[in-house]
Amino acid sequence: MLSFLDRGLDEMAAGARAGFFPRLGATIAVGLISLAFLPWTACAVWAALTIGTDTVSWAVTRDQYLGKPVGWGKRLQHVICLIVGVSNWTALGVMMWATGSAAGAICGVMLWLSVMAFAQVYAYQSRAGYLLAVVPTSAAIMLTPVLAPNAALQAGLHGGLPVWLLLVVSVAFSVSSARQTMDARRRYEQATDDLRKSEQSYRLLADNVTDVISLASAENERLYVSPSIERILKFSPGELLSTPNYTYMHPEDSEAVQAFITGTTVETGSRTMDYRVFAKDGSTVWAETTFTRLNDGSGRLLAVSRDITQRKDLEGELKDALARAEAAARAKTDFLANMTHELRTPLTAILGFAGVLKTSKALSEKDARHAGLIHDASQTLLGVIGDVLDYSKIEAGAFELDPAPFDPAAAVRSATEIVAQQAADKGLKLITRIEAPDPAPVLIGDAPRLRQVLLNFLSNAIKFTREGSVTLHLSGRLEAERCHMRIAVTDTGIGIGEAQVGALFNRFTQADASVSRRYGGTGLGLAISRQIVEAMGGQIGVDSAVGEGSTFWLEIDLPIAPDDALGAEPEAAAAVLERPVRVLVVEDNAVNRELITTLLGPFGVEIDTACDGAEAVEAVGRGRYDVILMDMQMPVMDGLTATRRIRALADRDAARTPIIAMTANVLPEQVARCLEAGMDDHLGKPINLPQMLQALEHWTSPEVAEERARQAS
Repeated sequence: MLSFLDRGLDEMAAGARAGFFPRLGATIAVGLISLAFLPWTACAVWAALTIGTDTVSWAVTRDQYLGKPVGWGKRLQHVICLIVGVSNWTALGVMMWATGSAAGAICGVMLWLSVMAFAQVYAYQSRAGYLLAVVPTSAAIMLTPVLAPNAALQAGLHGGLPVWLLLVVSVAFSVSSARQTMDARRRYEQATDDLRKSEQSYRLLADNVTDVISLASAENERLYVSPSIERILKFSPGELLSTPNYTYMHPEDSEAVQAFITGTTVETGSRTMDYRVFAKDGSTVWAETTFTRLNDGSGRLLAVSRDITQRKDLEGELKDALARAEAAARAKTDFLANMTHELRTPLTAILGFAGVLKTSKALSEKDARHAGLIHDASQTLLGVIGDVLDYSKIEAGAFELDPAPFDPAAAVRSATEIVAQQAADKGLKLITRIEAPDPAPVLIGDAPRLRQVLLNFLSNAIKFTREGSVTLHLSGRLEAERCHMRIAVTDTGIGIGEAQVGALFNRFTQADASVSRRYGGTGLGLAISRQIVEAMGGQIGVDSAVGEGSTFWLEIDLPIAPDDALGAEPEAAAAVLERPVRVLVVEDNAVNRELITTLLGPFGVEIDTACDGAEAVEAVGRGRYDVILMDMQMPVMDGLTATRRIRALADRDAARTPIIAMTANVLPEQVARCLEAGMDDHLGKPINLPQMLQALEHWTSPEVAEERARQAS
């Protein structure tokens, strides 16, 4: 029963109440018309009963009309009024039919059809209401002609059967139309329910999504802001919708955001930008917003924003951390540069004078031997400094290979020749085995770096071998346009335990602490060797057993050079100068000035000295020099500034004097700074006499002088 009194009755009741006065007029009119067929007393009773029922219905449907919720009791009252009212109208039709006249029958049928039409209209709102209204009327249409035949209709064709059949058809049409109406109502209710659920889902999403969704008109007038704005900016959607645009935009970002929005079109698609806004409490919030111009012809702008304040704070922290890391890296580089300079400066004098002394005829054999030991120890210290510099370059990413055509067999022989005396001093047999393809190919690679790795292998093998031999084995095989080369250094030394082999190529690592104390070393050589070989695309490793010796090996694939790629090897510069040379030595260290003078003295070089850059500029202004040897770090005026001053002299001959940096600053960036300042060449300290003589010979040659004069003109 309760389910029968569905909520559609509330809509029907509200509609019925709204039509009370038109229905009242219709009741009075029908009552007057019925006087033509029925006694006035019957008409009056019918009219009073019908109007009374409508009045009661008007009263009980007030809540439904006002849209207030009602219970089943109110609905039941309306149903009773509906049944009574329909029965009154149906009964009036029966009474008109029963008069026996054709006009009365027609009027009765019209009343029945009107009631059915009324029921059919309201069937869209309530199936229960339709049934309550149409059942009494249908029964009257179906039964009245049978139970109370109309004399006028019976006198007609076939005893009035056609009329009765048409009444049946009318009922059928009414039922069919009502069914279609009710089906339409069901579809409408399903669509409404789906729409309500969809709207609830979208509302739930809009109310709970962390991003802020907003919609603006083509004129940039706000139309909608999702409730999530309150969680981010503490403003309610209503507060924002009632304020002008950009009110809470950061003034430094407002103009850029406006221009960005103006530039967002359907053609540009979605575009995203970051900007700052002020929250209700005055705090600054970073927002990331994606703007999209809707492609529906309306020109509306959809914006999806999110709070990225935490991300911006994190970015700021990362930038600060990066700045601190870069500052630390710069400090490390500066420290390394200063330390290598300070170490190389005294080493220059130690190596230089030790080299002079050990070849001096004035010393006794014992003193010459002592000088030689000093020289060798200094060379070892210089090697340590070189390892530190190499590893620093690798860590800083400044390590680069310099591929060029080279003969691998020549590189191997060169490395063994360098350590031959070292092996002989320990009584070790140094063996070189070369198994190159026939014909032996010329390869493209960084030969000096490869030689550095081999020297490290050979030096370690000699260092850790007391007796026996050290063997260097080169082998290779050709594969298309490349050569697979393997180089192995095998010794009969102390060997390495399996536990230590895995970490042997890590920096600052040796087999064990006792080895470090007994044999010395930084533990960088093998780490640098691994970096070099891996940079070449190769592999490096070791096979060893304690007490049985070790084999350090590398394997690399290098491209084969063209047949004519490797020209004749340049001859080493002779330790002589073919022409008189006048040199200005600019050096703040008095010992190094004396060393250079001592080294160049035997070669007839005329030398002037300057203690700093300022003195050098003055000296160049007073006289002519063939070459200037310029230190980099000096008091009063450094070498870079002095070079720039000399290059700016009005005397063009003096300004283009070759300047060679002779400095302990040997890092790549320091060499680059020398060349950028206008220097022509760079010689690192400690001083290598053959290299210095070769540089002097080159920069004083007539060919170079002519080329410099041509470039200056």
